[in-house]
Amino acid sequence: MFITFEGGEGSGKSTQLTLLHESLEKAGVSCMKTREPGGSDGAERIRRLLVEGRADAWNAEAETLLFYAARLDHVNRLVKPALAAGKTVLCDRFADSTLVYQGIGKGLSEEYIRSLHHLTLGNFAPDLTIILDIDPAIGLKRALERRGGETRFEALGLEFHQRIRAGFLSIAQAEPGRCVVANAAGKIEKIHEHIVDAIHTRLGLMIC
Repeated sequence: MFITFEGGEGSGKSTQLTLLHESLEKAGVSCMKTREPGGSDGAERIRRLLVEGRADAWNAEAETLLFYAARLDHVNRLVKPALAAGKTVLCDRFADSTLVYQGIGKGLSEEYIRSLHHLTLGNFAPDLTIILDIDPAIGLKRALERRGGETRFEALGLEFHQRIRAGFLSIAQAEPGRCVVANAAGKIEKIHEHIVDAIHTRLGLMIC
């Protein structure tokens, strides 16, 4: 199974992904964790172009093409081989982030992004997506306290990140069979419990 974690900056995706990875391994599920942009060697090199530097370093179309170059390498070299080997793959961000950040956030058409996805990856999509929802003002404060040099998207301002939040929630509303929304402002343990319940309900996996 391919499970993705989405949400705005500082929503705790990496923390919750790591907790789920630990729970799955304890339950005897063969799994691996990865991230986007990145995951494979080529994609990690592209990551540096996307998350570091000036906020206006790339326009929306150039960003999207870079993200899909990284995504294609990541999926073909890492994700698909792992799934074929029977592993469950947990990924910090995937295609929904491109629809939201470059589409809803920066104004690139949804049709363009979906067409590019189809051209590069066909119908490849997650089995389940966990969307961690948080007030952007809180999330940005968290992110800027810990991010180091990867602050290019945080620098885009609160109004941009409010659109990002609305974008993720609109995807969840449009695809309730794939998406689960978790309140990311609560205690870490409670958020993890909510995600574990969703894994059991949606995928039939018994974990603790």
